[in-house]
Amino acid sequence: MEYKITTRDESQTLELAQNIASERFPNMIICLSGDLGSGKTVFTKGLAISLGIDEIITSPTFNIIKEYNAVEMPLFHMDVYRLNGDITTLGLEEYFNKDGIVAIEWADTITSYLPKERLEIKIKVIDEDTRVFVIKPYGKQYEDLCEAVL
Repeated sequence: MEYKITTRDESQTLELAQNIASERFPNMIICLSGDLGSGKTVFTKGLAISLGIDEIITSPTFNIIKEYNAVEMPLFHMDVYRLNGDITTLGLEEYFNKDGIVAIEWADTITSYLPKERLEIKIKVIDEDTRVFVIKPYGKQYEDLCEAVL
C-alpha cells in the first residue's frame, strides 16, 4: 500500500516527519528520495525535532554520515548522492543495527544495499512550497507505523 500526503509549506513537512517519528522504534530505516531541494533534509530536521535534537541539521553531502545523539535513540543522517551507488567499503550497513533512526537521502541510488524492511518516502515537488510525499512501507512494523499516523 502507498500513502500520499501533500504538504503546503515547510512546517507541514516538519510535522509529517514528527508524526512518523512519534511511532519510532530501534533500527528504523527511512529512505528518502526526490530532486534537489525537494525537502529530504527538511524532513530529517523534523525527525531530529521529534527526538529532541537541537543541533542544526544540514545535509551530510560531503561527510556522508552525520550522527546526532539523543536521549532515547540516536539519529544517523546519511547522504549517499556522491557514492555513485557503491557503498560496499563504507560500512553503512552497520548503522542499520545501531538501535537508532537511519534517514538516508538519495536512498534510491543504493536500493540493492537497503534492508528488506524499511520506509520509503519519495518526495515530488509541485511548486515552490507544495510537496507530495509518496510513502511506502516494507514490513509489518512500517505498515503498522503508517496505519497509526497517516
